Amino acid sequence: TLAQGSALLRAAEEVIDKGKVLAASLLEAAAADIEFAAGHYRVRGTDLALSFDALLEKYRDEAPHPLNTIITQAVARAFTSGAHVAEVEIDRETGDTVLASYVAVDDIGRVISPVLAHGQIHGGVAQVAGQVLGEYCVYDDAGQLLTGSLMDYFMPRADTLPFFRSTMQATPSPTNALGAKGVGETGSTGGLAAIANAVVDALYRSGVRKFDMPATPFSVWRVLAKESS
Repeated sequence: TLAQGSALLRAAEEVIDKGKVLAASLLEAAAADIEFAAGHYRVRGTDLALSFDALLEKYRDEAPHPLNTIITQAVARAFTSGAHVAEVEIDRETGDTVLASYVAVDDIGRVISPVLAHGQIHGGVAQVAGQVLGEYCVYDDAGQLLTGSLMDYFMPRADTLPFFRSTMQATPSPTNALGAKGVGETGSTGGLAAIANAVVDALYRSGVRKFDMPATPFSVWRVLAKESS
């Protein structure tokens, strides 16, 4: 949406503008008097109209096609902002770490599809939840990968994740044609720091001053046991 969506919008605008010149010729009016709305070209202030489909049919066999367009304007960058908060619960006896709650508020600019946007955020959070809570590769002394299948490699599943609460603040970007900002990396950018810091904060209260991901049950249990001893 951020890049290709803007390019498609610019292309559509150029096609519509070129179509006004062609429609003006067919409707015997000045191009400045032609307006476009709801798929139709119309002479301003009159009932004279021509559909875009009819325009395409009129010129469909011409080569090169008069509606061909070249996009020359580069897409400006736009930046997303937001706040993510995670809550984890750690079992002292086993080291098992559970992501208990997750709340995200993101400003992704103009939201084109709320369902897909929320899905992008949820997917990113799930991805980094796995990274923080257990995903890592284990090799033996000969360099053989021991976690080469999903029977051995940790992946977050529905029963290991809470219900994500996600809210969006839509502030259109002034530097993007659609007013859009990025959403694909929002969950993974905010989620990694939020979940990892929640683990560190929980362990800090038990005296642990340094902890490296991932927070597997064994690694968490080991640092807690070392601190208590």
